[in-house]
Amino acid sequence: MARQVKLQAEQLRVLRGGREVLSGVSFEVAGGEVYGLLGGNGAGKSTTLSTFLGFLPASGGRVIVNTRDVGSDVAAARRAMAYLPEAASMYEHLDARENLHYFLQLVGVGRGESEIDAALDRVSLAGEARGIKLRGYSKGMRQKVAIALAILRDTDILLLDEPTSGLDPTAIDEFHDLVRGLADAGKAILMVTHDVYGACQVADRIGLLRGGKLVDQFAAPAGGRIETETVHRAFSAKTNP
Repeated sequence: MARQVKLQAEQLRVLRGGREVLSGVSFEVAGGEVYGLLGGNGAGKSTTLSTFLGFLPASGGRVIVNTRDVGSDVAAARRAMAYLPEAASMYEHLDARENLHYFLQLVGVGRGESEIDAALDRVSLAGEARGIKLRGYSKGMRQKVAIALAILRDTDILLLDEPTSGLDPTAIDEFHDLVRGLADAGKAILMVTHDVYGACQVADRIGLLRGGKLVDQFAAPAGGRIETETVHRAFSAKTNP
């Protein structure tokens, strides 16, 4: 049975300041898979996320969320997605549960204490940490709270922007396991990153961006992972001509 496509970029072009920063980019992400958008600084990764979120208009082509053109219905697109930025902004003076309650209220989602604790269990945030103010959290712990928020919103689609930047190796492995579990549960996940190894560890498919163009794509074999060396060679060759 074919998976349902949740995100699509179709010949996407974006101009900023008179310069073309995305040039005819096309890819899709289905429910149940992780798509890694890989590239160096300035490749166009964050611009791609911004067009899906409706923060930047497409200059040509289009981006589609759940069969709807983002340009014609931004509000519907945003309701269907949860976005995790590189540095999730939460309130330092609130603890994990208080932050979750507050941000869920902002989007009109009601969740009980048992549901919030279940989400925090799912992201493996230690019970004793849940009553600590976020000013005492590591970046890995903050990322767990942000992912718990995405889980509680129960959207079909997750957008992740450099989600493992600054995390230690153990936290990165835990994060990848969590992302993989969410995809296996049917979520469509678009993860932008410059981390070749991390992308190969978790992604079903990888698209390589350079200079605003999608220059290569890679797919994991059945039951396996994308070969890191193959992607690394392509990344190095493409980013260091």
